[in-house]
Amino acid sequence: MIKTRELTKTVPTSDGTLQILKPISFSIEAGETVAIVGASGSGKSTLLSLLAGLDTATSGEIELNGQRLDKMDEEQRATLRGQDVGFIFQAFMLVQSLTALENILLPAQIAGLENAEQHAKNILEQVGLSHRADHYPNQLSGGEQQRVAIARAFICKPKILFADEPTGNLDAENGQKVEQLLFSLNRESGTTLVLVTHDTQLAQKCDRQLIMQAGQLSEAIKQEAQRVG
Repeated sequence: MIKTRELTKTVPTSDGTLQILKPISFSIEAGETVAIVGASGSGKSTLLSLLAGLDTATSGEIELNGQRLDKMDEEQRATLRGQDVGFIFQAFMLVQSLTALENILLPAQIAGLENAEQHAKNILEQVGLSHRADHYPNQLSGGEQQRVAIARAFICKPKILFADEPTGNLDAENGQKVEQLLFSLNRESGTTLVLVTHDTQLAQKCDRQLIMQAGQLSEAIKQEAQRVG
């Protein structure tokens, strides 16, 4: 489903070239839930953006659902994202001039989804916000905005869902609600889920944890393997 080979990212600075990602090679199977964890500035959000085709690598290969992202131009990557990818942002990224229902409906209309409005109403009900359909983002709490963002990400039934700190801007109670919703919808849809998080409890709910340190990626040892006797 997702494969990288010797993936790197460097950017020019006034002090020379900064290497954000050192050569990274790994794979994620269809239907897996994977958490990428690490300190701020370690490169994990950069990696997520590369995997989703929101940014381009300096070198290396990215294969997404059998297609080479690194061989595509921006228009081709945008088409692939529209067909196969959902993305949930820490800052919600809702369109302020659209209602909750309209925000969810937007990607479905762009994708030409049949009965898009009914699908949007159904998924809005799934996230428990039917009564907020006509409310604008500034009339919603942070937790409600993230639930709308999750509904928007799932409406086109993406094969792969990327989430960048999905609970990072929420209090503990709303964070827990969003976690439950995210994994519930993921199970129902059979989506491959890749998320970046500082939340160790959220990370432990995933099938695997990948650790990012100073631009290098390693796999966490499963807790079950550490318990003896």
